[in-house]
Amino acid sequence: MPYNNYPTLSGALNDLKKRGYTEDFNLEENCIVCSSKSLELKPEEFYIDEVHRFEGMSNPDDNSVIYAISSSSGVKGVLVDAYGPYAQAITPEMARKLRA
Repeated sequence: MPYNNYPTLSGALNDLKKRGYTEDFNLEENCIVCSSKSLELKPEEFYIDEVHRFEGMSNPDDNSVIYAISSSSGVKGVLVDAYGPYAQAITPEMARKLRA
C-alpha cells in the first residue's frame, strides 16, 4: 500500500482530491457510506489504496487517519476517522478491513 509522508491532514486531503479521491465517505458500524451518491459499501466492496496517520502535536487525543478508498464500482474518495481511544465502534469485518 503506497504511503506519502504528508506534513498536514489538509495537505493530504488536497493531494488525494487532485488524484481523483473526490468523494467523502462516512464510517458506519458495518459499512462506509457516500451520501452524495447514495452509496453504501460493505467491506468486500471497497479497497484501501492508501492510509495516512496524523498525531496531534499538542494533544495526543488529536489522532486522525485518512483512508484513500476505491470501490469496485469506480467511486473513489476519502474516509477521515479518529484512531486510538476515540475510534468509532465497528464490526469485526470492518475492523479487519480498515486496520489491516
